[in-house]
Amino acid sequence: MANVAVITGAAQGIGRRAAQVLNEQGWSLLLLDLQNVDTSEYASAFALEGDISDEQFVESAAAQCMEKFGRVDALVNNAGISCISSALDTSAELYRKVIDVNLVAPFLLAKAFGRLMLNSGSGSVVNVASVAGLQGIAGRSAYNASKHGLIGLTRTLAVEWGAKGIRVNAVCPGWVKTEMDHKDQAGGSYSDADIMEHVPMGRFAKPDDIAQAIAFLCDSSKSGFINGVSLPVDGGWTADGSWQSLRLKHR
Repeated sequence: MANVAVITGAAQGIGRRAAQVLNEQGWSLLLLDLQNVDTSEYASAFALEGDISDEQFVESAAAQCMEKFGRVDALVNNAGISCISSALDTSAELYRKVIDVNLVAPFLLAKAFGRLMLNSGSGSVVNVASVAGLQGIAGRSAYNASKHGLIGLTRTLAVEWGAKGIRVNAVCPGWVKTEMDHKDQAGGSYSDADIMEHVPMGRFAKPDDIAQAIAFLCDSSKSGFINGVSLPVDGGWTADGSWQSLRLKHR
């Protein structure tokens, strides 16, 4: 029987590409999103629309996954929302919304689907964090806090569940050309040049760059002893401590 992966935020961007890559590798899929997900492009998939910060919806999704496939082998906590706002301008309501989607929801999903994997004695959880979970980036207090917290959750679950056969890791993308990036740039907070002049590889990530890393961490035959890792997929963003003139001198 095919392995089964659950992917959140699967309607677009990184989530959609991760679903495509895993499906090409023979995985069956449960795809979760607030908006409709077109499953016609996949060989074996079904989708549910709902709010992943709602514990009742998450528990129902886990039950339906078992009814449909009888198993779950990987959870990809990809769904998230951006928030570009200075700390003093961020309301408590907005801060809580970002934390609910980016940190509480992955916790609820890990509990619901992790329990199923623990029952079977194997599985992988991949949390999509960010370079914003490894560094401070001005104007993103809520977002940065949520991604730092997600890395902390990743490490904690890796320690709690590793001996029981469940690996928990995170990928930390740099800036990726997705719908989220287009929306953020429309607000005028940064340009393509701001990103590309910082990244040693001189480009944005593509959704496929992140999806391939996710697929690697899902596959126990390739990453079976990798646990508790936060893997930057950022073209060298977090490695570069140069100042701007020195950075560009090496282009």
